[in-house]
Parts: sequence; C-alpha cells; structure tokens
Amino acid sequence: MNKLRLIARLDVKNEHVIKGIHLEGLRKVGDPVELAKKYYEDGVDEIVFMDAVASLYGRNNLFDIISRACEKVFIPITIGGGIRDLNDIELALKSGADKVAINTAAIRNNNLIKEASRIWGSQCIVGSIEAKFKAKGKWEAFVDNGREETGLDAVDWASKLVDLGVGELMVTSIDMEGTKKGFDIELLHKINNSVDVPVIAAGGYGRVNHIIDLYETSKISGVALASILHYSIDTCASIKHELNINDINVRVL
Repeated sequence: MNKLRLIARLDVKNEHVIKGIHLEGLRKVGDPVELAKKYYEDGVDEIVFMDAVASLYGRNNLFDIISRACEKVFIPITIGGGIRDLNDIELALKSGADKVAINTAAIRNNNLIKEASRIWGSQCIVGSIEAKFKAKGKWEAFVDNGREETGLDAVDWASKLVDLGVGELMVTSIDMEGTKKGFDIELLHKINNSVDVPVIAAGGYGRVNHIIDLYETSKISGVALASILHYSIDTCASIKHELNINDINVRVL
C-alpha cells in the first residue's frame, strides 16, 4: 500500500516564507531554508517551494534558495511559481529540485507540458491547479497565484493535464487555503477519481481529522501543510503519530 505523504509547502516572496488566507493578506513567517531544514528534521516527506509573486513579475527567484536548501534537506523538493519555459525547468532541476510545479504556463502553452515530460519524464512534472468554487459541483481553475480567472473547469483541466503528460497533480482550494477549516473534500474527490496519477491536497488543513475525513473519501497521495507548521500549531511527527493510530499508512522516522 502506498504511504500518504506529508508535504511542507513554503510560499516565498522576496526570500521570505509568507502565508495568508485565500492566497491573500500575506505576512512574513520565516526564512525558507531554515524552515525547510526544520520540517525535514521533523519528518516531513517532501517540500514544495512556491514563488508567490513570480508569475506577476515574470520571473522565478527561488533557484538560489533551492540550491542552499539542498545542502541541508535530503528529501524530494518541488519548485513552482514562474516556471515559464523549458529553460526555467532546466534551471530548476540543475538547482537541485526533483520536480517542478506548473500552473499559469501550462494553461497558456499546453505544449510546454508535453515537451517537458518528454525531455525529463512525467515524474518531474507536477500540474499545479488553483481551484475556486463557482457553483454546485463546479470549480474554476485560476492562475497567477489565484488572481486571474481562466474560464476552465478545474476537474476537466486536471484530466487534460494528465493527458498532456504530468505525473502528479497538486490541487489547491482557494476557498479553503489558509482557513484551517478542512480540505475541499468534494473537489478533491472529483479530481482524484478522474485521473490515474497521484494527487496532493492543498489548502485547509487545521487538524488531523481533516486528513482522516478526506482519506475516507479519497485515497489521495499526499497533503500539503503550511500554516499549521509555520505557526508551530502542530508538527509533522505528531500528525504522523495520529494518522498511524487511525490506520493511515505514513512513513515514520
């Protein structure tokens, strides 16, 4: 049985980890390399670094941060935000990232996913989806860190990304992000049931029961944690202990 992965998500702006609610109202919470090291030592399975303003300014500033993090962190690292073309993907991987997460550029240029998965393999390419509730059973995919509508149905877009060649999906609920009120279970269930690649749930974690409730509905591959770790409300080790007690298979130290 595959183990559920706990993934620390670090949204970065100007070399500071930031956090907000609904991807807005961002505040600084710490140094990205030091936080990555802390979470790694606490037993997190993977780390995702997202440049929160890269698409807005047309660049990614995380390559140096990734290089420094790789000196202290020895688990898979994903980098996202402002990945615009094949050159950016190559720079990210050369910096030490194991995977790249692509949202805006994938929507604007479907061929980028095809070419990237052909060159580096689908295991390196993560389709990042920012979804917002629109009507019953309907969510829209957003870009530019939740700022811009696309008109695309998020569930349909998830299937399209897999067809294009992504090896994994990270689905962020804009409505639940930063609220600590739980995951958007219906959204994640629909997407997880429509694709045959691993799905990471992001946005809404506040307590262990939120993972248990989600896992009972959808056997997702991983959950992304942010606020709960950044503000020391809980630790990865404690979460894994509780999940083990509830018969959810996770990697233990």
